[in-house]
Amino acid sequence: MRDRPVFVRAATGILVLVVVAVAASPWIAPSSPAEQDLAARLLPPGSAHWLGTDHLGRDTLSRLLDGGRFSLVIASLATLLTGVIGTGIGVLSARRRGWLDEVLTRTNDVLLALPEMVVALFLVAVLGPGFLSLVLALTVTGWTPFARLARALAYDVSARGFVESARVLGCSTTFIVFRHILPHLAGPLLGQAALRFGQFLITVGALSYLGLGVQPPQSDWGSMLAAAQPYAARAPVGILAPGLVVFTVALCVTFLGQRLARMSSTRMVLNPASSGAVADA
Repeated sequence: MRDRPVFVRAATGILVLVVVAVAASPWIAPSSPAEQDLAARLLPPGSAHWLGTDHLGRDTLSRLLDGGRFSLVIASLATLLTGVIGTGIGVLSARRRGWLDEVLTRTNDVLLALPEMVVALFLVAVLGPGFLSLVLALTVTGWTPFARLARALAYDVSARGFVESARVLGCSTTFIVFRHILPHLAGPLLGQAALRFGQFLITVGALSYLGLGVQPPQSDWGSMLAAAQPYAARAPVGILAPGLVVFTVALCVTFLGQRLARMSSTRMVLNPASSGAVADA
């Protein structure tokens, strides 16, 4: 890890800083994110309000920290669910093959062809805005990239000698999957998860911007953008702050995901039988 480029460290540091700040927002926020002061509306950044105030006199920094909890939790939960579902379907498809593989693959292809944002908009509009609606909207089609990647990798790993040796030795399918296949999939799938997290974060922000995410008096980065837009000329920080945070976090996570995916691909090419696990069978 000593030869990591400076920009990798910078991206990691930014993400850690954002996550820690958002997690600690109840203790470090300058004021309550819902506290209104109409006499102090649309103030510029200053000692009392580091990022100024919004159109209702609420502290922008406090709302930025509080809103990050909603955005990051939704994106993280959606990434976890889609990763588990997609990996399970992909590995099952590669191991069972036959008609089940065909059905799962064709279903995956159909869902991949659907625009994720349109599907998410439809589901949230039908179910109503809210936490669970957003998670479901992101999960319905979000698992498909994981399934495709997991299936391709599982096919490749299953054809290697140590997997066949474990099967000949009488190891169960469950043991082979968890001991010999999934460890080889972990790196690429983690890279995919990081990429998907950035996409989910932007999608959550877009849905909240359209009024289909968190509802007042709660806040998140997308709803802050929508609320600050009419006052952009008078108080530009109100729209710049959440926009820059969404952009920066999504960029850092996506970059680290691409980096991790490249490292995993290189490792699999250079050391294709790294788990060599027949002895452990």
